[in-house]
Amino acid sequence: MTLRRLVAIVGPTAAGKSALALELAEALGGEIVNADSRQVYRGMDIGTAKPSPAERARVPHHLFDIAGPGEGYSLALFQRDARAALHEIWARGAFPWLVGGTGQYVWGLLEAWNVPEVAPNEALRARLADFVEKEGPALLHEMLRELDPVSAGRIEPNNVRRVIRAIEVTRLTGQPFSEWQVHGDPGFEFHVLGVDLPNETLHPRIDARVLEMFDAGFVDEVRELLARGVAPTAPAMSSIGYSQVVRHLAGQCTLADAIAETQRATRQLARRQRQWFRHGDSRITWVNDPAQARAAVHEFVWSAVAG
Repeated sequence: MTLRRLVAIVGPTAAGKSALALELAEALGGEIVNADSRQVYRGMDIGTAKPSPAERARVPHHLFDIAGPGEGYSLALFQRDARAALHEIWARGAFPWLVGGTGQYVWGLLEAWNVPEVAPNEALRARLADFVEKEGPALLHEMLRELDPVSAGRIEPNNVRRVIRAIEVTRLTGQPFSEWQVHGDPGFEFHVLGVDLPNETLHPRIDARVLEMFDAGFVDEVRELLARGVAPTAPAMSSIGYSQVVRHLAGQCTLADAIAETQRATRQLARRQRQWFRHGDSRITWVNDPAQARAAVHEFVWSAVAG
């Protein structure tokens, strides 16, 4: 009987997670499961650095293009969809590789967080967004600190979307957001590989990737989404790059400004991702190249497939 095991490949954006996952899945066997909160959206290909159709044809890929960009997608939905995909893979005797930089998705799945299924309260969100516009993110973060000091310690003030969600859940459930994140047994074994690069290497890679995205037609991709009726205020459109291009198309900034701001915001994202995936975290085995990664998980993968 096949053991229920998976390998997760984590780290900051542009560090090489997807390329490593594809190489390992081909070399050791298996299928890739997406853990990037933006690559779930249909039509958002260029700006999310989604694997190309050719890459996705090399091994089976799961949880890409499963939500409309005008819809909301959450950790609770990801847990549901990821568990379903994993059980299908295991049932076929195959091995899953979980790949992505969304720390909340990765740890929420691996540690079986208890996630509140609280529907968005648009009126409350609008009031909090208006508060941020008038008072700034620091005061919103103080509001969260009064309600839930633990969550305030975990969420950076400039991550306004997560701060608002933590306040929303706390107010609507009467229970601090942090208390919902209780760890449980996921029902499977896992090994986590970390991929990272020093800033002097990673930052130029990020800047080059952003330029490549714009050269590949990123502005047209955003224009097409808007033409299809996706609202500029849709959650998916708050993604890095998309919000900057929306501002450019609205005449609020130049193309050069949109590119520079996307580069800057992506570098900031990498810093936040490193807070989810710390080098001192004993749960993560950090690797520098595919050979090292393969050696680190070969027995773990082989025994799961052979078992």
